[in-house]
Amino acid sequence: MNATTTPTPPAAPMGVVILPVTPFQQNCSLVWCTRTLQAALVDPGGEVDSLLAEVAKRGLTLQKVLLTHGHLDHCAGTAAVRARTGVPVEGPQREDDFWIQQLPENARNYGFPPAEVFTPDRWLEDGETVTVGDLVLDVVHCPGHTPGHVVFIHAPSRVAFVGDVLFAGSIGRTDFPRGNHADLLASIRGKLFPLGDDIRFVPGHGPTSSFGAERRTNPYVGANAR
Repeated sequence: MNATTTPTPPAAPMGVVILPVTPFQQNCSLVWCTRTLQAALVDPGGEVDSLLAEVAKRGLTLQKVLLTHGHLDHCAGTAAVRARTGVPVEGPQREDDFWIQQLPENARNYGFPPAEVFTPDRWLEDGETVTVGDLVLDVVHCPGHTPGHVVFIHAPSRVAFVGDVLFAGSIGRTDFPRGNHADLLASIRGKLFPLGDDIRFVPGHGPTSSFGAERRTNPYVGANAR
């Protein structure tokens, strides 16, 4: 009698909508599993009322907050989302805690609404995964813009959420405390580009692009970069 195997079910499709918030126009991404309708907010930098309204409008259940890094414009709304919904916060990597501790001061300095300090329910490390419903996203630690910056990759969809590591035609700043230009270039070239030219990414600001397009043409890390 021949042994039989149970076919592996196909990966759950992922839904994504990009929601620019605050005068900084940073990209908060609403990500959800189309099978379970469970969702995550990636980098809720502000305008929490509108973000939660979008979750409700789409009939989704918010499961967690995912953070790429600890800068004000990407996590200022985190404590408010957790207080109002009770969902856990996952990310960034622990080295960004010093940025999170400065949220109230930086909010005052940059004219943001008050932002509260928080402690993530889970710090993330390179090679770990996070889940949203049936979705599984890989965690890649990409220091340089900040020391604890992480990137989320949904390999089945060939989509990445890269925060402020890489942009269409540019890269993240490294002149903030504990930024490191060499580390940033190494993160992009050594960790992100090898994942495949076909991966499209949502940056922390501005339009989407692909790793392939940036590998070929980005003036800072592309084929002709000095």
